[in-house]
Amino acid sequence: MQAFDNNEHPHRRYNPLMDEWVLVSPHRAKRPWQGQQESTVTDNRPQYDPTCYLCPGNERSTGVFNEKYTSTFVFDNDFPSLLTDEVQAPETSPLFQIKTERGINRVICFSPRHDVTLPEMETADILKVVELWAAQYSDLGSRDFINHVQIFENKGAVMGCSNPHPHGQIWSQGSLPTNVDKTQNNLKKYFDAQGRSLLADYLAEEMQRKERIVLENKHFAVLVPFWAIWPFETLIVSKRHFGNITQMTAEERYAFADAIKRITIKYDNLFKTSFPYSSGIHQTPTDGLSHPEWHFHMHFYPPLLRSATVKKFMVGYELMAEAQRDISPEKSAAMLRDLPEVHYKNDNFKI
Repeated sequence: MQAFDNNEHPHRRYNPLMDEWVLVSPHRAKRPWQGQQESTVTDNRPQYDPTCYLCPGNERSTGVFNEKYTSTFVFDNDFPSLLTDEVQAPETSPLFQIKTERGINRVICFSPRHDVTLPEMETADILKVVELWAAQYSDLGSRDFINHVQIFENKGAVMGCSNPHPHGQIWSQGSLPTNVDKTQNNLKKYFDAQGRSLLADYLAEEMQRKERIVLENKHFAVLVPFWAIWPFETLIVSKRHFGNITQMTAEERYAFADAIKRITIKYDNLFKTSFPYSSGIHQTPTDGLSHPEWHFHMHFYPPLLRSATVKKFMVGYELMAEAQRDISPEKSAAMLRDLPEVHYKNDNFKI
């Protein structure tokens, strides 16, 4: 019988956050590719675009004008997925259940400049984004009908982003969304059994192994999760156990901004392109209860597989059976780890 090689042999890995498995098929990365290739967009945007509805002072489709902001800017989404109105729930049956849902959706502009993304911003300016995230989490979470605040960013047209101006979103609502509820249950199950944070224990072992650590600073580690699904998926985990962004010290907020800048620079440098992804922060529900089981973390889910033009698709087996990836987490972590932390557009870039 052959000895197991995680870069050659197919195997399944367990995700304790979701109580799910992922199939890893590293040998498939060698297959030739004749499928769809994404077109790359030349990044030659101006600092200010008079036609952009997110640039300072410009008019949005509703007739409202943006503030002439010089740092960050937040506003209620003009086309929200959730509304604050209370609605009478209809009668339902076990197989036809409907539950009304209230919420507030907001848009956050990261910078007044139209031509930058997070990796191209200064750490001090990313810190302003972190501070705005904290203020919004606190504001929205204080509403009696809001029990979950989801902060996220969709970067790049391939991820469905309709405007290249650097921005993210916040969706807050009364219920815990399905994936958050699953994470909540698994974190609590582990904490109740062990008396410790699942992610604290997980990070301690990752820091010992060093196989999947991409980068770290004093307060955060960035790693490719053992159970990663997307080819270059990463997780930012706080080294100290706390539940949400408002509990960070000033030093931790800066370190969080530093971690975001460094990993997104590595992403852009990987294929020398403005790397698309969906990212999101995972933190305690805002239901007023104590949640010692929660441990602050942030996910990055980038879709690119082999180059700036070849994308990973979730189809077929992934939709019908379970998630699957073609490159081992250890290999993708090594590729990211070895990349420089100077942006490829910078004159000092070397590889």
